[in-house]
Amino acid sequence: MNSQFYLGCAVWAYKGWVGDFYPQGSRSEKLLQLYSDRLITVEVNSTFYSLPDRQTLERWAKDTPPNFRFCPKFPKHLTHNGLLVPFIEQSYQFLDLISSLGNRLGVVFVQLPPSYSPANFTDLENFLQALPRDRYQIALEVRHGDWFKGLAGDRLNRLLRKLGMGRVLLDSRPIYDLPLGEAIDPALAAPVKQERRKPKLPLQPVVTAPFSIVRFISHPERNFNIRFWQEWLTYLQEWLAQDTQIYFFMHCPLEERSPHNAKYFQEMLEKANVSVPALPWDRLAPPPQQLKLF
Repeated sequence: MNSQFYLGCAVWAYKGWVGDFYPQGSRSEKLLQLYSDRLITVEVNSTFYSLPDRQTLERWAKDTPPNFRFCPKFPKHLTHNGLLVPFIEQSYQFLDLISSLGNRLGVVFVQLPPSYSPANFTDLENFLQALPRDRYQIALEVRHGDWFKGLAGDRLNRLLRKLGMGRVLLDSRPIYDLPLGEAIDPALAAPVKQERRKPKLPLQPVVTAPFSIVRFISHPERNFNIRFWQEWLTYLQEWLAQDTQIYFFMHCPLEERSPHNAKYFQEMLEKANVSVPALPWDRLAPPPQQLKLF
């Protein structure tokens, strides 16, 4: 089986998973270990807001198996304060810090705000060229609509290919392509509406490096995702056949449903004979049934 495919969620320390994804009574300090018993990668959004210390990162590495990968996001204060070049030195410091994850470190990604447009191309090019891409796998997520159009999009893809950097593929279609009134459960309309704070951008399924990140914003109602997942089956089959390393992160407005959406997608991949490794989740013994006394 292809070991180039990594499937996971955006968090691990989610208390709403205790009693479902995690066993009842699971303690917070055990959640990362329990997560890595089930999935093989996690998108580390927490680094966008605050940085852990080295000891914390080293502990994360020790709490996870050798094939597990963390994909941290660049801190917000580096990527959301106008131009990027003034933050090159701090970006080196961030990368040096997260190198404490050792071989558990996957792709590190830069997420740019919607205000950062192709008018800043020279700044972006100088920033990306300065990063130590020989020592780290780095990917870029852009959110200004003009990056997805014509010459600007082509120019960005050429730059990333030249530098050997990935382009983060954000797929938010499931929460935009369906009217809120279509939700089978009316209680789902509010979280979907809240999640629509994420940008509505076209999907450009392009690979610019030997690796890529897919961030899939799933609808809480599983059936609304299936036609999009079927499309992803085709892309993944092609890319994995070319030995592209793919990190696929399942998001959901109702975080309680993210792991089960991920597991369902894994089952779709397996049924379609896409060459993906089995999830460690499948090897877990079911919880023991309490015997009834008569």
